[in-house]
Amino acid sequence: MAENSGPKRVLILSASAGTGHLRAAEALEKVFEADPRVAEVLNIDALQFTNKLFRDFYSKLYTTLVKSAPEFLGWWYDASDEPWRTDVARGMLDRLNTGPLVKRIRKFDPHITVCTHFMPAGIISHLNAKGELEAHLSIVVTDFDFHAMWLSRSFHRYFVAIDETRAHLEMLGLPAERITVSGIPIDPLFSAASDMRTLRMELGLDPGMPVLLVSGGALGVGPAATVVNRLLLLKTKVQCVVVCGKSEKLREAVESVGGMDPARFHVLGYTTRMHDYMKAADLFVGKPGGLTTSETLACGLPMAIVSPIPGQEERNSDHLLEEGIAVKCNEMTTLPYKIDRLLQTPGRLEQMRRNALAFSRPDAARVVVDTLLSDDLPRLEVSRKLRKAIAEAAVE
Repeated sequence: MAENSGPKRVLILSASAGTGHLRAAEALEKVFEADPRVAEVLNIDALQFTNKLFRDFYSKLYTTLVKSAPEFLGWWYDASDEPWRTDVARGMLDRLNTGPLVKRIRKFDPHITVCTHFMPAGIISHLNAKGELEAHLSIVVTDFDFHAMWLSRSFHRYFVAIDETRAHLEMLGLPAERITVSGIPIDPLFSAASDMRTLRMELGLDPGMPVLLVSGGALGVGPAATVVNRLLLLKTKVQCVVVCGKSEKLREAVESVGGMDPARFHVLGYTTRMHDYMKAADLFVGKPGGLTTSETLACGLPMAIVSPIPGQEERNSDHLLEEGIAVKCNEMTTLPYKIDRLLQTPGRLEQMRRNALAFSRPDAARVVVDTLLSDDLPRLEVSRKLRKAIAEAAVE
């Protein structure tokens, strides 16, 4: 068992169901590694320590449903958002398929574990409860709202994106001192100061013309080709950067859109400079995933939301619209109208930019690290009585 004195061994656990959980883990890893209070950091994609069938169930199935059945994802998100409804069955299934992961965790014997996905959080919770591990367990929620699957029967602390989510958890019955509003961890590069004009020139963009940043997502499953088709109808003169992620198919579809002026449309695949493109842009056009949204906020970048995944992304959209940071296009036919209106209304984009910066929490990773390295809370076992109260509070 890990002893608690001296520099800490930190275990970060994520899962490659989408890319957001991994990116939050990478941001935390960078900040933990730079802290002298940390002896060693191990960042693990939990799914890499499972069998192929289980791994595909979590990762490939999710991507397939995003592409072909987003309405089903939305239905499942709502249907499963009931405290403790699925946790016993999920926990048994997860433990049956994560033997190598458990061995790796025991071998590392961490003082601190940070989970950016609920699946590995359940594994750590079970090991702690059984006395097979003695590690501080914190859970970092990577969307703005809190889904019931993030609930754990044994934990030390939750980190959430916004004050409203903390209020929700407190009303469910979780102790206030166990909930920290940190924001969603992002790479510090997104909040580093940069000059927009200099960046535009460096990226081959006209420094005097509005820039739209169109994202197909890291997995390339967004509607970027359709968006580009609509942007050709804009009345306002703009230049567009279209990021297609790792999907060559999507990039080919975008590049085949007729009528594109190469001087105004810059089509990219996967890029490691997304932080620079966000800082160079006037408007982000894409899906509001938790990590992407947090990155745009840190850059003060307003959003035009298209095709949010039903469930978590729709809820992320609600918060952005409520805070005056985004517009949402329910129909692709209205995209050019909405963007023209934004660009032609004096002061509106600048106000949205100010709103984004005010709502942002660019230091989320540092807040998580500093909190955990000084945390002395004992582990909380969620009793049967408290679980019942949480379930009842959720349906009142």
